[in-house]
Amino acid sequence: MGKPRLIVIIRHAQSEGNKNKAIHQTVPDHRVKLTSEGTRQAVEAGERLLGLLRPEDNLRIITSPYLRTRETTKGILSQLSKHPNADKIKVYEEPRIREQDFGNFQPCTAEMERMWHERAAYGHFFYRIPNGESAADAYDRVSGFNESLWRQFADEDFPSVLVLVTHGLMTRIFLMKWYHYSVEYFEDLKNIDHCQFVLMEKNPVTDKYDLKTKLRTWSADRRKEEERQQREGGPSAKDLKKLEAAAASLEVVYGGCVNGCNHGTTNKPKTNASNGLTEPPSRETENGTAQDLRNKLAVLQAGRDFGGSRSGAGSRTCSDDDESGSIDEEMSEPLEAFAYPDSGRSGGPVEALQILIRADSQDNVRAELLGDVAQEDGGVRL
Repeated sequence: MGKPRLIVIIRHAQSEGNKNKAIHQTVPDHRVKLTSEGTRQAVEAGERLLGLLRPEDNLRIITSPYLRTRETTKGILSQLSKHPNADKIKVYEEPRIREQDFGNFQPCTAEMERMWHERAAYGHFFYRIPNGESAADAYDRVSGFNESLWRQFADEDFPSVLVLVTHGLMTRIFLMKWYHYSVEYFEDLKNIDHCQFVLMEKNPVTDKYDLKTKLRTWSADRRKEEERQQREGGPSAKDLKKLEAAAASLEVVYGGCVNGCNHGTTNKPKTNASNGLTEPPSRETENGTAQDLRNKLAVLQAGRDFGGSRSGAGSRTCSDDDESGSIDEEMSEPLEAFAYPDSGRSGGPVEALQILIRADSQDNVRAELLGDVAQEDGGVRL
């Protein structure tokens, strides 16, 4: 048949995570089950889907591999057994339409609440969950899934009805990709309800899919609220409290340094303009931590000052065809000597490290550095 006449997107039924968000602190997101109410919703969704099917329809169901979506699919299938072509229904799991990754086990409820406020301030589409995904990341995998669908639509035996059992956010992202929504419109869309159907019907004239389900938006809700306030003569006391809370939330600063910023005040190595070598900081100003000293020694050994190379554009990165096997010509040879232009002395990297250590007055830093340095073949390994 080729392209299906109908595409139905279904959000999973109510899960334990929807009822108790703290469960994500102990149960992996992909193992969260349906509640008893969710099981009832899934069966009821199967009855509604059965009412949309024609007797001659063939059906393919693609579900997210998460437990709550698979249990929703099971409830739907329990009712589709009444369809004449029930024995021809095919079910596939597709990881690309899984839920947005929220970073493994979630932190405490207070931290998650702070994260949601931060996401609202940053933007729902581009905000990346710590150790997880942004909606933009999920958009990339949904794009690949959509392309796979279009290739499958070229098969003449593709079923007449396609059902996707997925998640709320993924439903909106799927529609965003399919209908080319802007980021602003995506962020204006409200989530769909549990087991709500989003219907996409093929237009016989244009051969394109018309969205038959009206999507709810936050902006429409705000307009309705403004109209209500105008009719009733202004905002209520409850509304004023909400406005005050919203104004207070705008003053929160989520970026920057939590305990105050001291970036830019660290005493950094300087490059001698006459010979291009890096000079160590003076003893009077050297107060860095052990990690600072390690970083500085790495600069000395590599002949680099943070960015670029010692001799400018002469360095290169080898390719697979490079027979020399050298990653960088400037880095392939160990630094033989470290020069001190002002003193006329020279020495190896180990001596340079010892000078840096003596310049620091903290015994614990000295001990930590000496324990981390090993000399091999005339070089220093950090």
